[in-house]
Amino acid sequence: MEPFEFVSPSSIEEAVKVLASNGNKARIMAGGTDMLVQMRAGRRTAPLVVDIKGIPELNAVSYDASKGLTLGAAVPLYKIYQDKTLAAAYPGLMDAASLIGGIQIQGRATIGGNICNAAPSGDAIPVVIALGGTCTIAGPNGTRELAAEDVCTAPGRNALEDGEIMVSISFPAPKDKSGASYLRFIPRNEMDIAVAGVGSSVQLDASGQNFVSARISLASVAPTPVFAKEAGDSLAGKPVSEESIQQASELAQAAAKPISDMRGTIRQRTHLIGVLTRRTLNNAIERARGG
Repeated sequence: MEPFEFVSPSSIEEAVKVLASNGNKARIMAGGTDMLVQMRAGRRTAPLVVDIKGIPELNAVSYDASKGLTLGAAVPLYKIYQDKTLAAAYPGLMDAASLIGGIQIQGRATIGGNICNAAPSGDAIPVVIALGGTCTIAGPNGTRELAAEDVCTAPGRNALEDGEIMVSISFPAPKDKSGASYLRFIPRNEMDIAVAGVGSSVQLDASGQNFVSARISLASVAPTPVFAKEAGDSLAGKPVSEESIQQASELAQAAAKPISDMRGTIRQRTHLIGVLTRRTLNNAIERARGG
């Protein structure tokens, strides 16, 4: 690993100033579980590492049953899934937060870092998209918001501009008869990169027998995580049935643009997207119905 300078700002303003004055020489570290590995392997250089863990706003968790959830971008995963209130309100988010890496990684890794790392296989990203997550970004020109599906722009690249920092991720309050789920397929039982992953959320009507809306997002099957909007929209107004779910899974498969590599083939990944879409939709429906 090449030598680097290290700073730990205590405020958003200080972090933005440091980043803006150092341009592309600076790299933000939230948990460091991806970046430090990449630096050690020589895949990324960082003459200046800016550790944002000490910024209070980035470590805050705010939840209100009527307003929703706001997660600071540097909140470690274990603080999310160990919170019983959050686990009950957002079980789909817990699906992802509890399986990223092992327990040691979860003590440092963050949802914000997972998104900004912009890996096509990022486990947190599909369910954040499925839940309608919005990212708050601060920079030299003030604060802006960006839908989670618009953050990742290419493998390892995100939409943050020079001097910008992700402050938080916000989620709408869960409605009655709503549910979400995330599942991935990996070759081993734990701590492996997804061959394919799917996050789904549904909103059912009062009877629990019809779809009001749905959102579906895919991992590891394109250069960036995929918001399969057409697949989710296809369920609106339809009865909860195998036929409706099958059609959505086929549209999700059509949205996938996988490659063949050492972890899986195009054919396998396309098949897995169909399977995982059906399973996550069924899980989300069961949760929406109180299961």
